[in-house]
Amino acid sequence: MKARVKWVEERTFVGESSSGHKVVLGTAHGPDGRTPGPSPMELVLIGTGGCSAYDVVHILEKGREAVEDCVVELDADRAETDPKVFTRIHMHFIVKGRALSSDKVKRAINLSIEKYCSASAMMAKTATLTHDFEVIDTTTR
Repeated sequence: MKARVKWVEERTFVGESSSGHKVVLGTAHGPDGRTPGPSPMELVLIGTGGCSAYDVVHILEKGREAVEDCVVELDADRAETDPKVFTRIHMHFIVKGRALSSDKVKRAINLSIEKYCSASAMMAKTATLTHDFEVIDTTTR
């Protein structure tokens, strides 16, 4: 895997993946404090959630569960001193589908965080990872 990050101006950068996807990232700069995109650490947190959400959907689909939506809300703390690594990450999964089994959703989340998600594995080196979930049944909607 390869990637490239190019400085654009001030505190703005454009990252490009080897698959050709681009993302603007940066941090607040100047008197207005605007940000051109997520900070690098925000992208790390988003990537962790995306990695795990992907796994959960994939595992549930393989198990022939009628999953329709999966959202991961992340809440994290960082160390106060440099390098300001993540010290706590909580992931709240909201999984929607028709007659989903709570046990299978729980199993999919656990498999992701404990076995398959490489981002979670890396984050667990510095952060305490916790998670919970809710299942929303859409059969009556």
